[in-house]
Amino acid sequence: MKFKIYTLGCKVNAYESEMMKEKMLANNFVYDELNPDIIIVNTCSVTNTADHKSEKMVRHFKRENPNAILAVCGCSSQNDASKYEEIGVDILIGNRQKSEIVKLINNFLETKTKYEFIDKNRKICFEDMQISKFTTHTRAFVKIEDGCDNFCSYCVIPLVRGSIRHKDFNLVLKEVEELVKNGHQEIVFTGIHTGSYNSMGHDLTDLIHEVSKLENLKRIRISSIEITELDAKFLKELQMNSKICNHLHIPLQAGSDFILEKMNRKYNIEKFTEIINNIRDIRPDISITTDVIVGFPFENEELFQETLNTVKKLKFSKVHVFPYSVRKGTKASLMKEQVLENVKHERSKRLIELSNELENIYAQKFLNKSLDVLIEKSGDYSIGTTSNYLKVKVNKKIANNTIVKVLIKRIENKILIGEIID
Repeated sequence: MKFKIYTLGCKVNAYESEMMKEKMLANNFVYDELNPDIIIVNTCSVTNTADHKSEKMVRHFKRENPNAILAVCGCSSQNDASKYEEIGVDILIGNRQKSEIVKLINNFLETKTKYEFIDKNRKICFEDMQISKFTTHTRAFVKIEDGCDNFCSYCVIPLVRGSIRHKDFNLVLKEVEELVKNGHQEIVFTGIHTGSYNSMGHDLTDLIHEVSKLENLKRIRISSIEITELDAKFLKELQMNSKICNHLHIPLQAGSDFILEKMNRKYNIEKFTEIINNIRDIRPDISITTDVIVGFPFENEELFQETLNTVKKLKFSKVHVFPYSVRKGTKASLMKEQVLENVKHERSKRLIELSNELENIYAQKFLNKSLDVLIEKSGDYSIGTTSNYLKVKVNKKIANNTIVKVLIKRIENKILIGEIID
C-alpha cells in the first residue's frame, strides 16, 4: 500500500515523521505523495495558528482523500483530541505510540476498527526512536530529548509533551555513527528542551564531544538551547571544538525583566547579556538567532521599547517573531492585562523590520570573504548553508551534500551570492 506523511511544526516533529517513514518503508509500504492509500498527519500546537493549520490540513486530507486511511498524531491531537474525533479520523494518537505506527495501521487494516489513544500522563519513559538516514534534508536531525518541565506561563508544550526524558547516550552515539556512515556530514541535535540532555551521567557537552570524534562528521548543530544551559563547560567545548557550528539559537522571548518574570523565564537581561558577551569573546563572528514573543500580557509601549532596545544591544543575526497566542490551560491565559490583536500586529511588524536590519548587518560582514557551504539544493544553480546558518547561492550545479568553499560577492534578498574557489 502507498502512504504519505504531512508534517507541521518543529524539528522534533520532522525527526519523528522521518522515523515513521523509515518504519513504514521497512514494512513494505511505498511512499507516494500523489496517490496515497494512507495519510499520516503529524500536528503542531505551539500556537493557536499552528493548531488551526493542523486541523485545517486534516480536514483537507479527509475531504480530498475520502477513501484513504487517515492517521493523526502530534501535539495538536494530544492537546485537543475532540476536534479530530469530530472530523472522523481512523487512527488518533497524540505524542505516544508514533514508533508503533506500523502496528496501528496493520491492526486497522485487519479489523477496520478506528483506534484512539491519548495518554495524558506526563511521567513516561523516552519512546525508543532511531533513524538510519534523513531523506527530507541534507542535514540529519537527531532527537535526543523529549518533554519540558519549565512551565513558562505562555506555553502549552509541557502539557502535550510531558516531563523531560532523554535518549540513552550509547544509542545516540550509535545513531549518529549510522547517519554519518550513510553520508550525512552535518547532524542537528534536537529536542523540546535539548540543552537539558543528561543520560548515564553524560550531558549535552559530553555528547557533542564524543560524536565529534567521528572523522566524516563535519558539523554538529544544536537546534535551540536555553541561555541557562550555556555553562562554562559548554563554552570551553565551543572554544575548542571546531565541529560545533558557528551558530546558536538562544530564545530570548522578551527584552524586559518585568515581562520575563511574568513569563516564568529563569534569567534576567543582565545575565543573558553576560553570557552572550562570553560567547562572542570565544567566537566573534558567531551567528546568534533568537525567538521573541510580542504582545505578552502587561506589555505596554514602554516595555516593548525595552525589548527593541535589548534586541539592538545584543545584535542578533535574526529574530523569529511570534505574536503572543492565548493557550488554554496556561497561567498567561488567565492574566487580565491582555494586549489587543492590532497592537500585537503593529509591534510584530516593527520587530520584524529591526530583525531584517540586523540580518543584513550580519550578512554584510562576510562580503569578499570565503565560507564553507554545505550544498542542499542542486539544479541550474546550487544553494547551501554555512556553519553560521547563512544561505549561499552559486551559479553552478554542485552535487547535494558536498561542502565547497565559496567567495561571497554580494547579497540578494537575504541570500549570499558567491563563486566557487577551486
